[in-house]
Amino acid sequence: MRYGLIGEKLGHSFSKEIHNMISSYDYDLLELKTDDLRPFMAERDFSGVNVTIPYKQAVIPLLDFVDDGALACGAVNTIVNKKGKLYGFNTDIDGLCALISHAGIDISGKKVLICGTGGTSHTALAACGRLNSGDVTVLSRTGKSGSVTYETAYTAHADADVIINTTPCGMWPDIQSSAVDISRFPKLSGVIDVVYNPLRSKLVTCARARGVKAEGGLYMLVAQAVAASERFFSRKYGEGLANSIFESIVKRKENIVLTGMPGSGKTTLARVIAEKTGRKFYDTDFVI
Repeated sequence: MRYGLIGEKLGHSFSKEIHNMISSYDYDLLELKTDDLRPFMAERDFSGVNVTIPYKQAVIPLLDFVDDGALACGAVNTIVNKKGKLYGFNTDIDGLCALISHAGIDISGKKVLICGTGGTSHTALAACGRLNSGDVTVLSRTGKSGSVTYETAYTAHADADVIINTTPCGMWPDIQSSAVDISRFPKLSGVIDVVYNPLRSKLVTCARARGVKAEGGLYMLVAQAVAASERFFSRKYGEGLANSIFESIVKRKENIVLTGMPGSGKTTLARVIAEKTGRKFYDTDFVI
């Protein structure tokens, strides 16, 4: 593998599709078990890889050099092999800041709650620092390592302005779960969810239903991928590349669903829409 993504479970990943749209290089997905990580890194038979759950922190001691930004957040998601030496970077910070901006959410001086304590949580803390947020509180189920429990947050931090979810809650196939109950935070002005599959998680859907600005993690994934590719090849892409890739993916993956009473014309209308948009047509009656 010359370029690709390593992680434990990658069936949900859009990364190969995104990197194939950035430029003409092969990009593969490689699922690694915990015991396989160290041998893979020791062999160094790659030019550049991205790293995802659960290895963003585990790879750090296996690298020769780690960028200051990655050290600051304690997580590496991009590794470049330069003449046998492994260099670690964190382009998730760039991606998350780009996502927050793209969602139109201003966190400057705002009280922020971060759901989760993993590698992406550290990235969110770094992004909050870069964007000059106000008080930041990390939430977890156990309340360990300086975090507070969700139940405590519902009472002590109900005045939060922004929530950033860094947990896999709501990610396919567990799409009905949500890290936090949005209704318990009446002052919310923004919600960011790093989950990108589905495009709109339950957390994002519930926030939008309450009139709160909210966006899933697809734009972050695209923006960090562009930044990672720039690291791979020591080059800069045009500023509009992330936008064009994001819009293209959304157009292909966003579905149109027709519901209604029997005989209301769903099937007839759906066939017309499918023909005009180039989307595949599915009839759930036939599927069932």
